[in-house]
Amino acid sequence: MKADTNATLGALVTQDPRRARVLEKHELDYCCNGQRTLAEAAAAAGLDAEQVAATLDLPEAPAAPDTQGSVPLANATLAHEIVDTHHAYLWEEMPRLQALVAKVQGVHGQNHPELTRVREAYEEAVADLEPHLTKEERVLFPAISKLEKAQAPVAFPFGTLANPIRQMLAEHDVVGDLFKEIRQLTGGYTAPDDACNSYRAMLTGLEEMELDLHEHIHKENNILFPRVLELEASLRA
Repeated sequence: MKADTNATLGALVTQDPRRARVLEKHELDYCCNGQRTLAEAAAAAGLDAEQVAATLDLPEAPAAPDTQGSVPLANATLAHEIVDTHHAYLWEEMPRLQALVAKVQGVHGQNHPELTRVREAYEEAVADLEPHLTKEERVLFPAISKLEKAQAPVAFPFGTLANPIRQMLAEHDVVGDLFKEIRQLTGGYTAPDDACNSYRAMLTGLEEMELDLHEHIHKENNILFPRVLELEASLRA
């Protein structure tokens, strides 16, 4: 499928999820800033939009996933998939990686002072993610399921779903910025010459978490949340 330079980054990845890795290589943010068009994002990064579009033209692209909410309980199903895939990964990986980051900073911090900020930024991200995931699992996602099952306006204690979604979007930005900082501090997760196996494992873990967060946030920012807001608005019309 030919990539349209006037399409948003989020829409391009929604059409073909394989494009996420291509955009990662170009360092174009398709999750938190997925509302930008390819032309806008490429211009801001000093890239040729047509050349980037050519790299996104992948062979035998899979069919685009349903993003219009036409499948019964599609939103609740996607929310459940996010919890089972991305939340489960984070709950298991965050404490393991936190201990590893602390260990590496303790051993290599003298020779690599940037590791102090890497540890601080990672701990800040975890401190934001833990309550964020809990709010989605216990409040927002059950509310999404309730609205979809009712197919009628629902009176939530927090008002409309736009209110918690707005908060989730803001929290996505915070975590995204923290991992951008970690990427910069580590030179794109590049191991220094004196890196031990633990140091290399830490860098691999941080990079894998950032990539998973990009996919995670994309599914919410560019697919689930717009679809939910559209449904709620249609039911209140």
